[in-house]
Amino acid sequence: MTRLKSSLRDLIKVLIVFTVCTCVFYMALRMVHEEYERQHRYDPPGGTAIKVYQPLEQPWTDRLSIFFRLGE
Repeated sequence: MTRLKSSLRDLIKVLIVFTVCTCVFYMALRMVHEEYERQHRYDPPGGTAIKVYQPLEQPWTDRLSIFFRLGE
């Protein structure tokens, strides 16, 4: 009976340590996420930036052939 109590006590200790470590890890991930959420990644560029991509109107057959040729 004492061996069962000892095993149960050890199991409870491990579960408590696991739960605490999981909570700490979760809170750390939330802090990192909040820090990165505050950054504005998609601000318009400043200075003398110009738009590089201007789509051309092409027939869908030409676009399909380019897709198959280049694999993009």
